[in-house]
Amino acid sequence: MRIEVDPKKMGGKPVIKGTRVTVERILELLEEGYTPKEIAEELGITTEDVKAAVEYARRIVASEEVVGVVEAAY
Repeated sequence: MRIEVDPKKMGGKPVIKGTRVTVERILELLEEGYTPKEIAEELGITTEDVKAAVEYARRIVASEEVVGVVEAAY
């Protein structure tokens, strides 16, 4: 797995293994319109690392249990 969670690194946030690059930062850059290639170059990681971060986030969302109706405005 390319993603690791360690309470001693970045406050326990999920990061690309062997780096201090958080999944959160990768998602922020994607939201800002960066391509996976641009993110990889900017952060010194691979495009496969970027894909792993997105997959990790997808799995987290997929495993959420929705109780009741939740409204979210973005």
